[in-house]
Amino acid sequence: MKKSIFILLICSVFLQKSTFSQNNTTSDVHKMQWFSDAKLGIFIHWGIYAVNPTSESWAFHNKHISHVDYMKQIKGFTAKNYKPDYWASLIKASGARYAVITSKHHDGVALWDTKMNDLSIPKLAPAKRDVLTPFVKALRDRNIKVGLYYSLIDWSYPDYPGFLKDSSRYDAAEDPIRWGKFLKFCHGQIKELLSLYNPDLMWFDGDWEHSAGEWRADYIRSLILKSNPNTIINGRLQGYGDYDTPEQNFPITRPALPYWELCMTTNDSWGYAADEDTNFKTPYEIISIFADAISLGGNLLLDIGPKEDGTIPAAQEYILQELGNWTNKHSEAIFGTIGGMSLGHFYGPSTLSKDSTTLYLFIPAHANGDITIKGLNSEIKNVSVVGSNTNLDWKVVGKISWSKVPGLVYIHVPENVNDKYMTVLKVELKSPLSLYVGKGGL
Repeated sequence: MKKSIFILLICSVFLQKSTFSQNNTTSDVHKMQWFSDAKLGIFIHWGIYAVNPTSESWAFHNKHISHVDYMKQIKGFTAKNYKPDYWASLIKASGARYAVITSKHHDGVALWDTKMNDLSIPKLAPAKRDVLTPFVKALRDRNIKVGLYYSLIDWSYPDYPGFLKDSSRYDAAEDPIRWGKFLKFCHGQIKELLSLYNPDLMWFDGDWEHSAGEWRADYIRSLILKSNPNTIINGRLQGYGDYDTPEQNFPITRPALPYWELCMTTNDSWGYAADEDTNFKTPYEIISIFADAISLGGNLLLDIGPKEDGTIPAAQEYILQELGNWTNKHSEAIFGTIGGMSLGHFYGPSTLSKDSTTLYLFIPAHANGDITIKGLNSEIKNVSVVGSNTNLDWKVVGKISWSKVPGLVYIHVPENVNDKYMTVLKVELKSPLSLYVGKGGL
């Protein structure tokens, strides 16, 4: 039995990876280029859960609050200080090339004026207006790619089976007619989003509750690509997406899929958490996580949670501003690069220019002295500090003329060139990067 289960699990993983690879054709690789070059996106969780505040949707699912009391929050969602142009300007200043906003979370409350039901901010909240459309416009005005988060599950819709396995309604497989009613609603809302906003990216969530067949994931993908062949789909569509989306937990090794994105909060909460969650990451922590992500060939989708009135918490504004100061200074080492060397060659993050002739090394602030590159076959032309153009001295140690094993490269980093968060060195090579990966010896 255990052997059979193991074989089934292996087959399941293989099939999922096969579906991803089938989706990534030559044309898909072309459309993914902007995503690969973008490196940084800003995630926005904004909804009625910012009123009390409570955790988004999960508060009633986990019985921290009744569904009735949770939904009452819609009466407190005012958006009275909402300034979409300011949001977009702050995102632009952070260095982010794209943004993803929760058009609808698992609670079923839509930010736009959906025609599929009445559960929306324009119809039921004191805000009395569509708050999604002006934000999308503000992003477009600043040439920022538009991503729309959409929850496939809808725990408030009467024809959805219920809250995970704690369902008092029905089983989708046993009542296909009722499930079909829900799919008509779900697919109808997706069509609305495609028609109204022509998103550059669709960011799905909640696919774990049903199979690809039950969701009709192939149909959802075809809907999106028929609307716009260049729209990118995240990996939470039961294998019918374009890239992987690890959440909160950082991968230690490079993910298997060619495209991936780490989605992570600035504190411990996705939505606004008032004084209950003040565990904000420091700018250095955010920057170091970001550097690790791009070093492994991925992106960072960094989350903020605005208040119900539309203001962004000061701590999150500060993080985005400091992040922007750093990304602006070091943009050449970030945007449009590819993943760098493994840790065996350099103990820290690194990226490469697309022609592999320029290597960028990321080192923590105040790390003065010598840093080391191991196994570098390529000859160095010049070493400088990104953002200051200060040239640095380097030397090769231990190279033996008759051995194919390269020596160790030591680069001297004086204290006065350090960035306050993370310093980046630019190593220009005389030929494309070549690395020795042997075991040493003759």
